[in-house]
Amino acid sequence: MSIDYDAIVIGGGQSGLAATHHLRQRGLTVAVVEAGAEPVGSWPQYYDSLTLFSPAKYSALPGLSFSGDPDRYPRRDEVVDYLRSYAAQLDADIHTNSRVDAVDHDGHVFAAHTVTGATFRAPRLIAATGSFGTPRAPRLPGQDQFTGNILHVSNYRTPAEFAGQHVIVVGAGNSAVQIAAELADHATTTLASRNPVKFLPQRPLGRDVHFWFTITGFDTLPIGHLLKNAPTQPVLDTARYRATLAAEKPSRRPMFTTLDGDSVIWADGTRTGVDTIILATGYTPHLPYLAGTGALTDTGAPRHRKGISTTHPGLGYLGLEWQRSPSSNSLRGVGRDAYYLTRHLGKLSTRTDLERSR
Repeated sequence: MSIDYDAIVIGGGQSGLAATHHLRQRGLTVAVVEAGAEPVGSWPQYYDSLTLFSPAKYSALPGLSFSGDPDRYPRRDEVVDYLRSYAAQLDADIHTNSRVDAVDHDGHVFAAHTVTGATFRAPRLIAATGSFGTPRAPRLPGQDQFTGNILHVSNYRTPAEFAGQHVIVVGAGNSAVQIAAELADHATTTLASRNPVKFLPQRPLGRDVHFWFTITGFDTLPIGHLLKNAPTQPVLDTARYRATLAAEKPSRRPMFTTLDGDSVIWADGTRTGVDTIILATGYTPHLPYLAGTGALTDTGAPRHRKGISTTHPGLGYLGLEWQRSPSSNSLRGVGRDAYYLTRHLGKLSTRTDLERSR
């Protein structure tokens, strides 16, 4: 059986492209296998107004800067264009419209099988499919009797479609607050969360917070493996969002206790009619193709340490929340994680070595 490549990268978003850059820097041949029509990950599917919370100068992948003003905060479509350009300059085989549905491992070689019938083989495999494909949508008490709409933030695009409604956004992170604030101009909007929103100044002492993260080394602290549960990230704010909550546009309330018909019931027993509930409750790793390999826990989480599989030599993960550092699943952080992971995987045998030994 021939071995096609030195490495297979599943997922052509920011994580997969950063991994491919470092693998090629080490002289390894790479196949990027991407389910979508372009190697731009999930970015085209995010909500229309999404804006990065880190300036362009801190948001680039290794080897290519964002064009234009380095101090601006790129919007969603700018990121998509950037990833297109990044993929175009990689010297690798990028296979789009090729969703991997199963992976086999014989102890030495991984075989990634796609829904189109293709198979890719290599001694290394990097799972870089992120988490957008698996939204975390907890069941709400009384949900079966609720007559309104419930959707995850992954299905939210623009506030105009909710005009005139009463919308409750569940969550206290950056996306929850940003979406609730823009909805408040179109709909009666409430932000519901178990804990109060925590804010972090976007520009302390006149410099973007990522400047301070960089010079202090906070962004690169390899502490992810020490955390049992990833902490809730504070909302980065120039004072805009703090002001909108203070003005109750949107209002903020502690999490409701149950749903009942067309209403929510709050902890104090009051009832509020609601049309739509938007869950900004995050995501979980999207790794269905590894089911059955023994690489995952019973809950579908990867068994790993700092992105390196603890069950399968040659298997690595990228884009996991707090994989190594606070910025592991961000544009600004995934390049560093990719460097450390590919440095480890680069020590393994190449396809030529394995074929000669057979």
